[in-house]
Amino acid sequence: MKKLFAFMLLTSCAINAQDPVTPSYSSEAPLPKGWPQPGPYNQVAEKSYPKYRAAITKGGGNTMSFWRLFGHIKKKDIPMTAPVEMALEEKDDKMKRASMAFLYQNTEVGSIGADGSKIAVEDIKPEKVLSYTWMGDDNDINMEKAKAALEVTLKEKKLAPKSFRLLGYNGPGTPKTKRTYELQAILESK
Repeated sequence: MKKLFAFMLLTSCAINAQDPVTPSYSSEAPLPKGWPQPGPYNQVAEKSYPKYRAAITKGGGNTMSFWRLFGHIKKKDIPMTAPVEMALEEKDDKMKRASMAFLYQNTEVGSIGADGSKIAVEDIKPEKVLSYTWMGDDNDINMEKAKAALEVTLKEKKLAPKSFRLLGYNGPGTPKTKRTYELQAILESK
């Protein structure tokens, strides 16, 4: 009986291991007004974003930045949205987080200007981007895969990015394997 149970367990694990997980977006907070849904997954897509308002703090996408921004929206009674935006800069052939931003629902919420010395609320102009979406961790391997896919498309379309950003759609309560991220090349305005 033990051998039969062990065989059934191993067979079940083998079958489940072969079933590919279809990526899907699990919404935890509303998107800003006019923002497209994340995706399509595992491919490059061109997207347009409307003007939006964001609270921005320098210092990368670390835990301190997150809690600083969280304190700001709580104090100002600004509802949480998704995604969290991290501006990226290239250093030593790697993408490093330069700042983090929490996005407001629309440009009518709150007001622009400084909130102390570490947070600035700004209106961001409409943008066109090339975007690569994946479900999983935001580790170096996934970031490099996304950047390589973007670079191929940038070269094919003869485009130069103004900058890069990472959009993270899920919070710490979502397992890393189920989180949605988008690496985006922000395109120069024409």
